Amino acid sequence: MNNDIDKNLNNNVDKEIIEKENYEKYVKQITPVHNLAANMARAFLVGGIICVLGQCIVEIAQKMGAKKEDAILWCALILIFLSVLLTGLNVYGKLAKFGGAGTLVPITGFANSVAASAIEYQKHGQVYGIGTMIFSIAGPVILYGILTSWAVGLIYWILKLMGVLG
Repeated sequence: MNNDIDKNLNNNVDKEIIEKENYEKYVKQITPVHNLAANMARAFLVGGIICVLGQCIVEIAQKMGAKKEDAILWCALILIFLSVLLTGLNVYGKLAKFGGAGTLVPITGFANSVAASAIEYQKHGQVYGIGTMIFSIAGPVILYGILTSWAVGLIYWILKLMGVLG
């Protein structure tokens, strides 16, 4: 009797081991293989192109007579516009899939996250959709950016009061 129980237990254990091995093989089959060097190169390329575009906008604005500060503002405005436009045309997502972290250049990545949220939730209406969810991705960035800026400012102020900073 004990021998039958032992056989059943061993069969169950063997089945579990086989199922686990099959599952591990399946996971390896469907898990995409990433090439770190290629991903870094694509991110560098895409991020670099975005930054070069921004610098070109600044240079063109300055040649058209804008002061440096105004040229930088024009650059930000145009990059945000292009990011939102490409998000709406479903191009930015494809660019992000290719360029990965390179598309997270702060201003364009942030604009993309806000625009993508607005597009995704527009079906729920202006107030309960777009109005409540537009900052679902960008909100934490804003929150922790402000909180960190406040903390660094407080530390700077205290160090200045203590005479550590001149």
